Amino acid sequence: MSVTVVIGSQWGDEGKAKIVDYIARDCSIVARFQGGANAGHTVVKDGKKYIFHLVPSGVLYPNKKVAIGNGVVLDPIALINEIAELEKMGLRVYDTLAISPNTHIIMPYHKLIDAGAERLKNDANKIGTTGRGIGPCYEDKVGRLGIRMADLLDADSLKEKLKYVLDQKNNTLEKLYGIPPLQLDSIIDDYIRAGEKLRRNVQDVSLLINTAIKNGELVLAEGAQGTMLDIDHGTYPFVTSSNASAGGACTGLGIGPGTITDVIGIVKVYTTRVGAGPFPTELFDTAGEQLRDAGNEFGATTGRPRRCGWFDAVVVRTAVRINGLTEMALTKIDVLDKMDEIKVCIGYTLHGERIDYIPSREADIQQLEPIYETHPGWKTDTSKIVHTKDLPKETRSYLDRLAELVDVKIGIVSVGPDRETTFYYAS
Repeated sequence: MSVTVVIGSQWGDEGKAKIVDYIARDCSIVARFQGGANAGHTVVKDGKKYIFHLVPSGVLYPNKKVAIGNGVVLDPIALINEIAELEKMGLRVYDTLAISPNTHIIMPYHKLIDAGAERLKNDANKIGTTGRGIGPCYEDKVGRLGIRMADLLDADSLKEKLKYVLDQKNNTLEKLYGIPPLQLDSIIDDYIRAGEKLRRNVQDVSLLINTAIKNGELVLAEGAQGTMLDIDHGTYPFVTSSNASAGGACTGLGIGPGTITDVIGIVKVYTTRVGAGPFPTELFDTAGEQLRDAGNEFGATTGRPRRCGWFDAVVVRTAVRINGLTEMALTKIDVLDKMDEIKVCIGYTLHGERIDYIPSREADIQQLEPIYETHPGWKTDTSKIVHTKDLPKETRSYLDRLAELVDVKIGIVSVGPDRETTFYYAS
């Protein structure tokens, strides 16, 4: 039938998992197409909180197939631990999960190199990486040194490949980062065991999805992070190491562009960012603290406090253009319930001139000054609302203005963490 792609439209943490969970009820397959275990997606169902890192959040539906595509970099030890926690909560993950054999594997040396490289950078150049080996694994993928899921299923082949790769990695660890070399025997058994544990889940994900499409089924492609962290289109170099924009769904799952009929951009009604990098609307005052506290803006994976700021229409307009968004889902509306007034960035000033785009030069982005318009707060609890007609008129006016500024329609809105506080917006 078709593929719906769900992507983050800011710097990640927009609430993608909750929207994926909402849309997944109408889909047969939910597939993750990029990123690694650094992404934390949270869904609250029946008052119980589920946190996903690698497993697609569609697994909350027992009759859905979930898949990890070749565009993901996979830490198999972390995945097995995540599955164990989810199965303790009553989910049957092993029965529904498919993993592409072409998915690249994060190895212990990736994590050591990740942390070592960040440690050597000065404060101005630190990316704020989570140290989970995501970037170095993607580097090896591009450098044709990667270990893939299929390799974990063949112990003899895995040993030969690791011997070759470890010679190079140990040279880097010792000479560049002063880290003792890794021994093959200390690595190999854990990864062979992981391969055996996951063997029954390894499946050609591209074939699985394309067969479903031919059979008239609906597939949901789930991204991690956000468009402004895309390796090609984000605020480089303060980005992730993969294509977090909609185009990554094609390469990360092995599907053709013509199969995609809808691209839904998840948009928080304010803005947050984790780690280093430019953030034109960042707040350093009590309003920023209020957003952080009300929105519980702390990373689901790392616990790091997120930087908070006002909604940036230029950022979201960029995401609309890059991804070809067909609609947006607005999240965390209730976080603004107690604000006296709410600001929206409608453009920037750079060197005294008005601009309506994000410059490519890092130095220019750092000097952007936001141009704001101000909206009245609604000072009403919206967190239990389940129909558009019950939203305060100030809330609807604010949401309609966001849609006007970014030139895309509103599809879904979310006013609270629970599954029930999500509904389609009637404009």
